[in-house]
Amino acid sequence: MSVAIFFFAIISPVGKIVLDHIHPLTLNTLRLFGAAVCFWITSIFVRETVSKKDLFFLFFAAVFGTMLNQGLFIIGLSKTNPVHSSLMTSMAPLLTLTISAIYLKEKITCSRIAGVLIGALGAAILIFMNKQAGDHPSSIGGDILCLCAQLSYAIYLTFFLKLIKKYNPVTISKWLFSFSFICFFFISFRHIEADHILSLPPDIWIRIFVIAILCTYVTFTLLMSAQKSLNPTVISAYNYFLPLIGAGISVAVGLGTVDCYTVLATALILVGVMFVNK
Repeated sequence: MSVAIFFFAIISPVGKIVLDHIHPLTLNTLRLFGAAVCFWITSIFVRETVSKKDLFFLFFAAVFGTMLNQGLFIIGLSKTNPVHSSLMTSMAPLLTLTISAIYLKEKITCSRIAGVLIGALGAAILIFMNKQAGDHPSSIGGDILCLCAQLSYAIYLTFFLKLIKKYNPVTISKWLFSFSFICFFFISFRHIEADHILSLPPDIWIRIFVIAILCTYVTFTLLMSAQKSLNPTVISAYNYFLPLIGAGISVAVGLGTVDCYTVLATALILVGVMFVNK
C-alpha cells in the first residue's frame, strides 16, 4: 500500500514535466493505452466473461471512472501548480459521501457533514488564494478541473458500485481503460500528430512509461492486492498521505511552492476527510 500511494502521488510532479513537451490529451491517451495493454495481458490469468448488457454499462462507467477522471486531471494539471493538483485528490472521499447521500440515501451524521464543510472550505481556499508567479503558477481554472476530476470518480464509485463488485477488479480495469483509450484516441489524434511523439527525447518517454505503467497499472494492481489483506480503515489512513507526498515531491524538485494558504488548505482538507471516515 505504501508503494502504491508513492507511485500514485508522483503523477503530478512527473506529469508536469512531460506536459511541457506534449499536449495533455496526448499524455492521457498514451497513459490509457499503456495501462490497457498491461491489464489485457494480466486478464489472461483471470478468465471471466462479461455479459453484453454489462459491457454497455461498463462503457459509461469508463466515461466517469477513467475518461473524464483522468482526462480532466491531466488537463487541470497542465494549467495549475502540481501542489494544488495533488491536494485536490483528497476531495474524492468528501464528494463521494455527498453523492452517496443523495443517490444511495446513505446515513448522514453530524461528523460527516462537518467533514464535508471543512474539506470544502480547504478546497475553496486552495482555489481562490492561488499565486500566478513562477514557472508553474496555479490557476482557478486548473484547480477546478482537478476538482471536477475527483467529482467524476465519485460519480463512478456511487452509480456503478454494484457493477464494480460483480466482476474481478482486473476485468473491470481492462474494459474501463480500453473504452477510455478508444474514445481518447479519436479526440486526441490531431494532438498526437502535432506532438511528433516518435521524436520525443528518451527522458520524456521514460517519464511517460512511469506514468502509464508504474503510476497507473502497477498502482491499481497493488491496491487490489492490498485490499485482500488490509481493512478499509487502514487503506483510508494511507490515503491521507497521498496529497502530502505529491505536494512534497513537487516542492522538492522545484515545481511548486508552499505558502500559509496552502498549509491551511491542506490541514482543512485532511481534517475534513478524517471526519468523514470517522
